[in-house]
Amino acid sequence: MESISEAIFFYVLQAMLIFARGQFYRTISNKSSLFRYLFSTTTTNNSNSFDSFNLNEAEEVYFNPNLIKKIIIQEEEEKWEGHFRIFRHIDSDVSSFVNKILLALRNEPRLVFKFFKWASVKKSLTIEDYCIVAHILFYSRMYSDTYNVLKELVTLRGVVGKNGDVVHVVDVLDVLWSARTICSFAGGNGYGVFDALFSALIELGLLKEANECFLRMTRGFSVLPKARSCNYLLHRMTKLGDKKLSLKLFDDMNELGIVANVYTYNIMIGYLCKDGDLNVAKRLFMQMKDRGIEPDIVTYNSLIDGIGKHGVLEDMVTLYDEMKESKCCRPDVVTYNTLINCFCRCGRMEVAFEYLNEMKKSGLKPNVVTYSIFVDVFAKEGMLRGAIKFFVDMRRVGLAPNEFTYTSLIDAHFKVGKVDEALKLVKEMVEVGVKLNVVTYATLVDGLCNEGKIKEAEEVFRVMLKDGIVPNLEVYTALIHGYIKSKRLVDALIIMEQMKENNIRPDALLYGIVLWSFCSDDKFEEAKALFDKMKGLGIEGNYVVYTILADAYFKAGKSVEAQTLLSEMQERGISPTVVTYSALIDGLCRLGFVEEAMHHFHSMPKMGLQPNVVVYTALIHGFCRNKCLEAAEKMFNEMLDKGICPDKIVYTSLIDGNLKQGNIEDALDLRRRMIESGLELDLHAYTALICGLSKNGEVPRARIFFDEMIEKGVKPDEVVFSCLIRKYQEIGNLEEVLALQNQMIKRGLTIVKG
Repeated sequence: MESISEAIFFYVLQAMLIFARGQFYRTISNKSSLFRYLFSTTTTNNSNSFDSFNLNEAEEVYFNPNLIKKIIIQEEEEKWEGHFRIFRHIDSDVSSFVNKILLALRNEPRLVFKFFKWASVKKSLTIEDYCIVAHILFYSRMYSDTYNVLKELVTLRGVVGKNGDVVHVVDVLDVLWSARTICSFAGGNGYGVFDALFSALIELGLLKEANECFLRMTRGFSVLPKARSCNYLLHRMTKLGDKKLSLKLFDDMNELGIVANVYTYNIMIGYLCKDGDLNVAKRLFMQMKDRGIEPDIVTYNSLIDGIGKHGVLEDMVTLYDEMKESKCCRPDVVTYNTLINCFCRCGRMEVAFEYLNEMKKSGLKPNVVTYSIFVDVFAKEGMLRGAIKFFVDMRRVGLAPNEFTYTSLIDAHFKVGKVDEALKLVKEMVEVGVKLNVVTYATLVDGLCNEGKIKEAEEVFRVMLKDGIVPNLEVYTALIHGYIKSKRLVDALIIMEQMKENNIRPDALLYGIVLWSFCSDDKFEEAKALFDKMKGLGIEGNYVVYTILADAYFKAGKSVEAQTLLSEMQERGISPTVVTYSALIDGLCRLGFVEEAMHHFHSMPKMGLQPNVVVYTALIHGFCRNKCLEAAEKMFNEMLDKGICPDKIVYTSLIDGNLKQGNIEDALDLRRRMIESGLELDLHAYTALICGLSKNGEVPRARIFFDEMIEKGVKPDEVVFSCLIRKYQEIGNLEEVLALQNQMIKRGLTIVKG
């Protein structure tokens, strides 16, 4: 009752003021219906009771800032309806009424916000209402509330303008500009609200609208957003990979005088390095230094990583030295990890170890990433012993391997045929709480398929789906590749159809694998039809597809067709890569065209391509197969001089070649060097040793290596058993013959007659 009495008191006071102006009786006579409505103690849903007066009348009598302020302060919100029930009867005209209440209370921002929140629930407010509130709150330094009001505004659906029309979110800027004049405050220009709107659009992911907002603010109203907000938009644009708009925004900032800082340059340089545009990245690096902006650790690390990943190791080291000499920053763990990673990927392991030692001397401790890099590179090079060493070392110093570390080591075991050990690692991974990710599953499927364990790979695929991991292109590619290697082309094609159903688009590489399957079965017509279908789907043949097809033609003895295909590739503007030359050289060597292979080898530098380990391996393997051991050893020494580490195939080829020419000690010396370099002997290497020694009459030595391979978990096949059995038969050792045959039976191997 007290609150109602106070309300009546203020209404009477208002009337007395009117009376003082000589207008009291006229007002009462004209607006008696309004007074009856406002002072009524009952609420009616009949809008007709309000028809006898209009908004101007309501404003003149009812609108009193002090009264409204008192209501908002003293009354509970659920009672406001009784005082403000006028809202239920006013539609489009409510805009003017709410505006005036907001403006009347602008010196009481918390009351404004309280009333605004209540009114927004009771009635659809206009853009102008939101903009007025935003200006009032921002001027009062209620920045968080301002931000939330603007975010709410731009995400509303069906926000109406003055004429009831739906307004696009970017049009809010125009209304915000108009509201700035209405809400003019002494000592403030109201520009900060525009930056708040700009930031809100960015945070909500409305980057197109944010860009339009930027242009209209700067070009239309000459309002400059803060550099921090522009940096935020730059960051979001680069994350989306929008290079064109990112560069334009950066240029606009410079043109408009929005001062770029080190964070601005870091965003652009980091993005450009990842995008591969090193020239522009370097230009911006020089520009920032010319403007007196000192590069920080992030700047240097981004450039070092970008340059290193493009193989320009000298420039990378030069930049690293510059960084060390600068006073602004010192190399950190990320810097050293980047250097180590780049040198490892380029086969410069000795330099990588130098930086590891330098890192430790500088007082920095290698982290999980450091150890994982070494585990991964040793794994990829087939150096299982080295991979295991770093894996053990990292746990010894208290670092827990992550999913990347485990996946690399699992892959390393698969590469040397140690399936059981790989699966033990998977079990350990689960036991210690490291979740298998899609890369781990892809490694498992690929590793099992490469070992011919298709059923196990299918089971892993099912478990993956059960665990809610969505297969990616790599998983499907591994499974399809496995089916094709197992001569199950139909199953491979079924999986390809499943991919389409799951909206995963096969790429050129996957098509190339299936094409290879057709070609290896001499189904060249089917291969051509699939190639045409691929192009019909808009998937252009790249160097991978052409290389696979050419390689298949070479293996089928169709060298003319293969070289024609490679010529077509160049005519289409697809430049041959090191991989292409590897296939070409390997194919020619397989067919005995060693001289032609050497011709292409010497032409690589003219194309700007440097032969890698794969190219040297193809040549050395080809020379050995064609009994050109001297040329093979020359290539071997050349690759060592260039700092290229020979792989298992190179050592195996040379061991096999030397044994075929009776060079037993040279072959054993190569085995020793192979082990010292960190490479594990696989089935092929043991086969070359055991069969080669057996044929040279060195059966006891051959038997030693046979026992060694079993001890190391490398399973002998029919070829290895047959070599030993045949030699034992020749020397009349039937006891060993029977023992070996029994082993074959236990292993499920077929005894080769003869």
